[in-house]
Amino acid sequence: MQFERRFTKKGRGPYQGIEWVTRKSEIRNTDGKAVFHMEGAIVPSTWSQIATDIIAQKYFRKAGVPADKAKAWTAFVPRDQRGPASEGGEGETDARQVFHRLAYTWTEWGKKAGYFDGEEDASAFYDELLYMLARQMAAPNSPQWFNTGLHAVYGIEGPAQGHYYVDPSSGEVTKSSSAYARPQPHACFILDIEDDLVNEG
Repeated sequence: MQFERRFTKKGRGPYQGIEWVTRKSEIRNTDGKAVFHMEGAIVPSTWSQIATDIIAQKYFRKAGVPADKAKAWTAFVPRDQRGPASEGGEGETDARQVFHRLAYTWTEWGKKAGYFDGEEDASAFYDELLYMLARQMAAPNSPQWFNTGLHAVYGIEGPAQGHYYVDPSSGEVTKSSSAYARPQPHACFILDIEDDLVNEG
């Protein structure tokens, strides 16, 4: 497939024109007791506080993010816009980390499946996704935010949880051997197949 850039320009990065701000995120019970508190969540300035709270509480990966693998997202981020997350090792604290692990992983899956005509198309696909995620023009469902990219970007492992996927090299339905290398990033229902319970989307 060919991908035409509609919002980004080659070599300029997908975040041109976005102001990034550091916010506090706090969620309280009806009795006023804080159930979540985070200082230093970095998001686009156009995001509402509710959107900030959701990504900070639900979607920032808190554990297992190694310092040496948490920096790829900074390629498009000027040094003066980088927060503590650019140093890695303390979990995700910047929305750009989440956008990167989603878009990078989708792009890599597309490459492995032979979807792109060439590297330029893959690069355009990646940049356009980052643009749209940052501006809330498009968004995946919750399992994508939770799971996609944890293995591809951070190398996080986890035991298999009964997920199946179509192997692009063989076209066969294959049982995943890892919770994160082949996650279930979609809504699911339960099927009874050969006496095994299998999560299918």
